[in-house]
Amino acid sequence: MNLEDLQKKIIAFRDARDWKQFHTPKDLATGLTLEAGEVAEHFLWKDKAEIDEYIKTHKEEIGDEMGDVLNYLLIMANDFGIDLAYATDRKIDKNAQKYPVEKSKGRYTKYTEL
Repeated sequence: MNLEDLQKKIIAFRDARDWKQFHTPKDLATGLTLEAGEVAEHFLWKDKAEIDEYIKTHKEEIGDEMGDVLNYLLIMANDFGIDLAYATDRKIDKNAQKYPVEKSKGRYTKYTEL
């Protein structure tokens, strides 16, 4: 299934339940933040070895939370008239300009510090 098909499916799910009325930009952004926090919660207080093992045994649960994040992004993109694939591609190109390989490879430094 591609991004467009997923977007159509989540919008149909939302619209069948008449939930659009609750999907203000503020509430969608808040929901996105909360769901991203649920992804992060899986790794809280774990060291690298624990995380590696946890991922092996909790892929479905982590994937569910990641799916919630993507669902919020797809709904927001639909409602705001943003082509998410195009926006993502454009952002990768912008980041390539900010972080040229020769300056940033193997470094975590912010582009303003390169």
